[in-house]
Amino acid sequence: MQSAGSPAAHPCDLPIASSCRNPMRRTKEDAEKTRVALLASAERLFLDKGVAHTSLDQIARDAGVTRGAVYWHFQNKAHLFHEMLNQVRLPPEQMTERLCSYTQPQPLRALRDLCLEGIGSLGHDEQKRRVMTILLHRCEFTDELREAEERHHAFINQFIELCEKLFECAADSLSTGVTPKLAARTLHALIVGLFSDWTRDPTLFDPEKDCAALIDPLFRGLVKNWDMV
Repeated sequence: MQSAGSPAAHPCDLPIASSCRNPMRRTKEDAEKTRVALLASAERLFLDKGVAHTSLDQIARDAGVTRGAVYWHFQNKAHLFHEMLNQVRLPPEQMTERLCSYTQPQPLRALRDLCLEGIGSLGHDEQKRRVMTILLHRCEFTDELREAEERHHAFINQFIELCEKLFECAADSLSTGVTPKLAARTLHALIVGLFSDWTRDPTLFDPEKDCAALIDPLFRGLVKNWDMV
């Protein structure tokens, strides 16, 4: 018998194949397993069918839970999609976190190193590769994903603004005609292009071995005497 004051797990948070004799004894660990299973199913189905063509019912069936379990953990598809992205450290997110903490005297060299880390991570992290593939090639931001789209665009703008601030710190070193604003947008365009191309066709380049050769020429064009920075 459940003691007074004990937290009650939602009865819909039970896998279809599991026993329903005493749902009140479900633990937080069990609930987290259900959540992880839903996210794994969403990732798998989004990659295979596309986000727009995958329903919450299909995700629930694939995870072996009820539709009610989906809504117990996620408000809607946009929320589930956003949480799937949060499961991995997407390269731009990783770079943003690191850029926020940089106070060293060579911010552009730090930015360059972060770009290499972000691109290189695609070559050795399978989940990052899958999630980036979904984001770039399997996702249409329809009305049901409007909230997720807004969050994604807000992050992009934040990343570009951070890059622009770093270029502003070295404005005197930029090549003639290059402004911090243009430099930041050029760098972002290159990174997105490399992510998009490689997730579309991994034979185009080796993200771990070729990343320096792909990134350094841009910095040499943006910054005077780059090799001396």
